[in-house]
Amino acid sequence: MAELFKVLTLAEARAAIMSHLPAEKTGIKVPILESLGCRLTADVRAVDNVPAFNRSTVDGYAVKAKDTYGASEGIPSYLDVSGEALIGQVPAGRVDTGQTWYIATGAMIPAGADAVVMVEYTEELDSRTIGINRPVAPGENVIRRGEDITAGDIALPASHRIRPQDLGLLSSIGVTEVEVTRITRVGIISTGDELINPLEKPSPGEIRDINSYILYGAVLAAGGRPRLYGIVPDDYDKLRKTLARALDENDMVLISGGSSVGARDVTFKVIDTAGKPGVVFHGISVKPGKPTAGAVIGGKPLFGLPGHPASALVIFDVLVAPLLRDGAYPATEEESALEFPVKAIITRNLHSAAGRKDYFRVKVSSKGGQLFAEPVLGKSGLINTMIKANGLAHIPAGKEGVEAGEIVDVKLF
Repeated sequence: MAELFKVLTLAEARAAIMSHLPAEKTGIKVPILESLGCRLTADVRAVDNVPAFNRSTVDGYAVKAKDTYGASEGIPSYLDVSGEALIGQVPAGRVDTGQTWYIATGAMIPAGADAVVMVEYTEELDSRTIGINRPVAPGENVIRRGEDITAGDIALPASHRIRPQDLGLLSSIGVTEVEVTRITRVGIISTGDELINPLEKPSPGEIRDINSYILYGAVLAAGGRPRLYGIVPDDYDKLRKTLARALDENDMVLISGGSSVGARDVTFKVIDTAGKPGVVFHGISVKPGKPTAGAVIGGKPLFGLPGHPASALVIFDVLVAPLLRDGAYPATEEESALEFPVKAIITRNLHSAAGRKDYFRVKVSSKGGQLFAEPVLGKSGLINTMIKANGLAHIPAGKEGVEAGEIVDVKLF
């Protein structure tokens, strides 16, 4: 059992989670149109060259490049039009010295030709002769066979997350099925005696459930498949039964609320008795979200998130979202830098405690060609700060704050 509030750094907390997750993910084969957002479990190699033939990128005339050398508007190069290359057809002939073929965009380059002159740089003398006003080099306006993708090459590597453009690549090489990891199913539980359904009117001391809906949207946006398990009171047996069901039906579970050390908070105990290895950390040196708990139960990650909505969403961004998007946390400094890729000028001084990484919401705007980040400050229980902001910035653990005018790293929403 993890020691209560033996605070870890964010990097240590991430490593603790990863050390207990399966090294390899099982894959399933799906049609490519069902693979969007999924990660490949194996390399996809090209069977054929793309394109499968030399093709023109413009409408114009296929030529031997040497026949155009020295051509200009004042002294054109005159060539005989001896054929026409049409899209979807193999040219029945070849281009010899002093000859040219009309060619459409995407059509196969006829034998003997090694370049294409754009139609804009030609003039028609008669039905059989054109003048070329501009020289071309070998390969100009031509995509060569295999130039886009070469047969045998890795078209998409393992662990690559499928994007819309990747669907086009896969179809171009004749791949209609891929092996991917299953979209992560995420169970979401909200805890607290004070919570009620949003459809109900709160009595004094009650509040409508916010985190279920915030986390549902966050999971969807990160590529997961969320499932709500409703509101569970601060009752050990009820939470234990709900958690057991959520773990059985999902690949990951998020519990919001009940992660601090209050006398009535039972979440930590329920999580740590749910299975092995149980809680691997309780407390991370970040603000907001210090009392966050992380666990692994039967190879499935489980996170006890803060009850305050703003805090819960920050912790989701730094602990949960990377697992949903990439199946792992950044492994190098270069990958870590991509988590907060935008550089912006902070507009006011902010204090931070040494040894703690602080996250704060910002409103990023552009003025005079520069990006500025204006902190959107407020207590972690306030929802409005999340609505006004369009980015998340952080102060590194080694700093005691930032001054107005300094550059900060920002992740845009």
